Amino acid sequence: MFGRVRVWTTSHRKLMDALRVAPLAALCLLLAIPYATVPTAGGDYPGLSGYSVLSVLLLVPLLWQRDRPLTVFAAVALISFGQWLAQVNPLPANIAVLVALWSVAYRCSLRWALAAGLVAELGAFLAVVQWGQPTFGMFFSSSIFIVTVWLTGLYASTRRRYLEGLEERAERAERERDQQARMAAAAERTRIARELHDVVAHNVSVIVVQADGAGYAIDSDPEQARLAVKNISKTGREALAEMRRLVGVLRENEAGGTDYLPQPGLAQLEELVGGAGVPARLRTRGAPGELPEGQQLAVYRIVQEALTNALKHGGPGVSALVELDYGGAELVVRVTDDGRGAAAPRSPDGHGLVGMRERVGMYGGAVSAAPKPGGGFEVLARLPVPQPRAA
Repeated sequence: MFGRVRVWTTSHRKLMDALRVAPLAALCLLLAIPYATVPTAGGDYPGLSGYSVLSVLLLVPLLWQRDRPLTVFAAVALISFGQWLAQVNPLPANIAVLVALWSVAYRCSLRWALAAGLVAELGAFLAVVQWGQPTFGMFFSSSIFIVTVWLTGLYASTRRRYLEGLEERAERAERERDQQARMAAAAERTRIARELHDVVAHNVSVIVVQADGAGYAIDSDPEQARLAVKNISKTGREALAEMRRLVGVLRENEAGGTDYLPQPGLAQLEELVGGAGVPARLRTRGAPGELPEGQQLAVYRIVQEALTNALKHGGPGVSALVELDYGGAELVVRVTDDGRGAAAPRSPDGHGLVGMRERVGMYGGAVSAAPKPGGGFEVLARLPVPQPRAA
């Protein structure tokens, strides 16, 4: 419900700004009749027409205080200064100066908020000198009111930034949790795939040996050949059962259940970098050759793990650069970030570097990961590029 209200107020910003100005406009309208009966001798009171024009000039800029708080404050301050020069007494619409002051303190930096507060204090001093008794007590009372409005805006700004920080940290924690869950699921699938490989390799080896034995004994020892065929049948059933069990576990861990997508490779790197959770860029040098799908998957996982580490350990405001250098004999993958580097905390149960070394080691490459001098972190992997065989 609160989300819908927030969406509605965002899509009707001008209407909400008008509603915020409406109470002050109603006050000015309510006091318009007394100003119509006040004599204008001496130029201290503008009459109904002057009152209306000044009120409109002071209130209309408040409709843009959300988008341009400094401009709105400058406009109402200049109008009020012109009113002071014309020796026109203060009007209810002059409260717009305080409203604009609060908006500057709430939405702008402390430097601009301090400048706006000093301008408002100057205006209070000029008003006391011209229209009131120029005493310290009256100026002090006006200053207390202005400082209260100013501090209220600063407090609201501090609280807003604090809540935004909490929301950002909550979103980051949620992304990290989802990422860790996906990494854990991927690690489990990798373990199951290795187990599946061991099962299939063992059982197929047994089947091949038994089939060779049956082929040699089929003429000289039919009974031994029959026993070998039975063993082949038994081993094949056991292999199928193990494969169904393990593949079933893999399917249960998949989100879609029935969607089978190809493994990612070099073509998906740009999408990975764009959705890394940290500002990242992809830079390539050279022309990519024909890499095997397994090697492309290894490159993809190395970049994914490096970007994940930058997100988890780089700190706020971290950005990353992914570089692929396609050489004639090797592919160099370099992922660097400008985060905390050596100062970042290390997770005691992290297995990312071990996984990267295993993937690169399968293709005879090497990988290193270390903090950079002066800050940041670098992951560097070198994978040999398969050379085409001569015909």
